[in-house]
Amino acid sequence: MTSLIHNRRIFLQKATLGGIALGITPFTWPSVNSVEPGKRVGMIGLDTSHSVAFTKALNATDASSNYAGYKVVAAYPYGSKTIESSAKRIPDYTTEVKKLNVEIVGSIDELLKKVDVVLLETNDGRLHLEQVTQVLKAGKRVFIDKPIAASLVDVLAIFEVSKNYNVPVFSASSLRYIKGMEGIDKGQVLGADTFSPAVLEKTHPDLFWYGVHGVEMLYTAMGTGCRQVVQVHTDGTDIVVGTWADGRVGTFRGTRTGKHEYGGTVYTQAGNTKLGPYGGYEPLLKEIITYFETGKSPIAPEATIEIFAFMEAADESKRQNGAAVMLESVLAKAKKKVAVK
Repeated sequence: MTSLIHNRRIFLQKATLGGIALGITPFTWPSVNSVEPGKRVGMIGLDTSHSVAFTKALNATDASSNYAGYKVVAAYPYGSKTIESSAKRIPDYTTEVKKLNVEIVGSIDELLKKVDVVLLETNDGRLHLEQVTQVLKAGKRVFIDKPIAASLVDVLAIFEVSKNYNVPVFSASSLRYIKGMEGIDKGQVLGADTFSPAVLEKTHPDLFWYGVHGVEMLYTAMGTGCRQVVQVHTDGTDIVVGTWADGRVGTFRGTRTGKHEYGGTVYTQAGNTKLGPYGGYEPLLKEIITYFETGKSPIAPEATIEIFAFMEAADESKRQNGAAVMLESVLAKAKKKVAVK
């Protein structure tokens, strides 16, 4: 036995020296214990590819300085339980995240005792109000991935809870930061057309599930102030035309057939700008870290609320066979329901 241990030690020494000679540095993920105080990230929901992508970016040994040392240290996997397309991902994503030195915990309460800030990644927006309430009650800053909720009522309720606990929340699609958007003078925008996939999920209003990406692009270019929308709906396509209070018009096209792509055109006083291609998660993740550091959301609650009022009004227009629907009307109806709660 002693001889075997001695031989194994010699083998490991030679292997390590051989790696050094070849210029290969053994790769290890950072230890949970090495994370600076205040920078421990918890994750709720391992049912979306965002969970793995964000963890790989933050926990990499060569992570960008833009991420300021924040690391994912613990995760609660659930997450969708009744949406099969999401729930079936949880076992594999849990395995992937564990390999990145993330502790898997059995409840949100347990998670909150181990972390300083939270990424709420649960795909099922119906669970967000309940889950984020636990986080905000604990006084933790939280990013809520799209959709912020599965109803306009819950969107309003989340911001009420945020206000009650005095902890601002941040929610956005990464498409807000699509290439081309950064160079646009928003004060000169005359109108915009955007497009994205708009895959449907029966548990969510039509555009909430995936069309939110393209709608958020539209709002990033146009800003708030939409007065009414009209939606044209077919099995394969949704087209939503929004009229802003100042007379500008913006459109969103959501597709369910053909190749899935993201982009658009922004029309300005100085000329037209093409949006795209999609540049990945890095710009959004950078904004999330800045929010964690400062406690200030880069997007006002009113802007996020209007995005979801736009999509709710589009859904109502579809129910009314393409009639024009005022955003003010769907907001008033949602506010009454929040008041009843």
